[in-house]
Amino acid sequence: MEWCSITLSSPTSTPVFNFKGTNLPSRNLCKKSSHPFLASSALPKPFLQINGRPVTLSNERNSTRLSSGTFRTTISAEAGRQGWDFGRFIKTLYFFNGPPSPAKFFDFLVEKLSDPSPSKSVNSMRTSDIVLVAGATGGVGRRVVDILQKKGIPVRVLVRNEEKARKMLGSDVDLVVGDITKDSTLIPEYFKGVKKVINAVSVIVGPKEGDTPDRAKYSQGIKFFEPEIKGDSPELVEELGMKNLIKAVKENLGLPRGKLLFGLEGNNFQQLSWGSLDDVVMGGVSESNFQVDPSGGENGGPTGVFKGVVSTLNNGGFTSIRTKNFSEAEDLSAYDGLEFRLKGDGRRYKLIVRTSRDWDTVGYTVGFDTVKGEWQSIKLPFSSLRPIFRARTVSDAPPFDPRNVVSLQLMFSKFEYDGKLNETFVEGPFELPVSSIQAYIKEPITPRFVHVGSAGVTRPERPGLDLSKQPPAVRLNKELGYILTFKLKGEDLLRESGIPYAIVRPCALTEEPAGADLIFDQGDNITGKISREEIARICVAALESPYASDKTFEVKSVIPFSEPFTIDPANPPPEKDYDIYFKNLKEGITGKEVLQQSPVPV
Repeated sequence: MEWCSITLSSPTSTPVFNFKGTNLPSRNLCKKSSHPFLASSALPKPFLQINGRPVTLSNERNSTRLSSGTFRTTISAEAGRQGWDFGRFIKTLYFFNGPPSPAKFFDFLVEKLSDPSPSKSVNSMRTSDIVLVAGATGGVGRRVVDILQKKGIPVRVLVRNEEKARKMLGSDVDLVVGDITKDSTLIPEYFKGVKKVINAVSVIVGPKEGDTPDRAKYSQGIKFFEPEIKGDSPELVEELGMKNLIKAVKENLGLPRGKLLFGLEGNNFQQLSWGSLDDVVMGGVSESNFQVDPSGGENGGPTGVFKGVVSTLNNGGFTSIRTKNFSEAEDLSAYDGLEFRLKGDGRRYKLIVRTSRDWDTVGYTVGFDTVKGEWQSIKLPFSSLRPIFRARTVSDAPPFDPRNVVSLQLMFSKFEYDGKLNETFVEGPFELPVSSIQAYIKEPITPRFVHVGSAGVTRPERPGLDLSKQPPAVRLNKELGYILTFKLKGEDLLRESGIPYAIVRPCALTEEPAGADLIFDQGDNITGKISREEIARICVAALESPYASDKTFEVKSVIPFSEPFTIDPANPPPEKDYDIYFKNLKEGITGKEVLQQSPVPV
């Protein structure tokens, strides 16, 4: 076992610290052999310099031993120049990595000072936004799946019967087996990558006298048979099922108000574990910190403050704060970027987002300018993040993966990247109050959850209604297990969830083709019929329309029940622009307004 001394100094200084050679022979650091990295022709000679002066690495078998855990606090660079705070350097490594291993430290130091580009490239990564279809084997659901597949939109189906689903939808369909009435079957892994949902699940209603194998009577509509509930009750399917499904997908779909990562929400202050990561890791002398000022916020509330002093001494020129790696990666894939509420100082800063837990790795980076003396909201889209490693763009890095955010970093630096300089950089003190950091959804917001409900859900308890003129489901609501009552409760759960939604309430569903002229209405007043194919098209169109967001509406065709609707397959009607209908819809109209104005005694 040998003792090795590594001297980081100008030619006149003495050794700074020694390592006992338990692990070092495998690293070839001692006198008998040189480190293979040091032998590389890629290194300048000498490869370590401070203020342009050479710094030597010395191997001395008989150097003075330092006791375990003892280090000198500074490393001298040049007479009359400010010294490097080696203790702060070790403290930085300790904060982010735990106790530093001598061998790992030496490798890190050599890499930092020698090679400005990654040692190896990284492979590209495939990502896609999936639409989940629940109730995919039903009359509307299977048509929704077909439309999405034809459009090339990734689709995953949630079904109870795998054999039936594969027979109906194809053996290669992306399929998960679960029952929304049983939350234990809705495994989180099922919903990874899901960004939007179309829910076509409905309680099963069938003829009391039975049906044909292909459900011919059911397809005709409830008007033509005496109905009863088949299988699970309306309460289980329509209310509890909706509750379970919302719970399973909510984190994947995102909320318009965003997802807070740091800052005040209500009476709670969401904290992050920040640590300084300054140019001391490169031999510089800049220094920063992050503190919470309990009354320094915009309205007298708490705010974080990133502050310090930046210097270019010892070839430095940057300060930063970085969070410790999150205990669990943040999945921000439901959102479009990060929004900062801060008080600017007129300087340009950088945000660095990491998706790897490694200490020294690619950081997805974007710069942003601030306005001096003003509180401002700055939105930084994920699409603007650039893969940077040691101030250089990594052209073959994988795309940023918002599903796996493990740390954040704010930096004030002399340098941008790829040789560019920060034009706002000035040496000396700086201060940047940051009151909040949250993920945001870009506007205009489109529905993330489209639900197929039913016309008539508010009518069973509506005062003064002539039930003889209402559809069978309204007249038989009680006999059918309060089917419409629980459908309305399910709708309410979705409206109250905070998820951007659209609720489509079809009138009586038929097997007729799509293409008839349509009537969209709100307030739950219309009766009539509409094609299942048409409803499926409306659902898919609603996913992409900001005009449908947070709207509840009924829809029927202009064709009376007594008249069949057919089309010429050789000359089908043109596809509709459903935005023409969506644009006329208003938020907050559900039909419950009448019930609230004229409450019915229980």
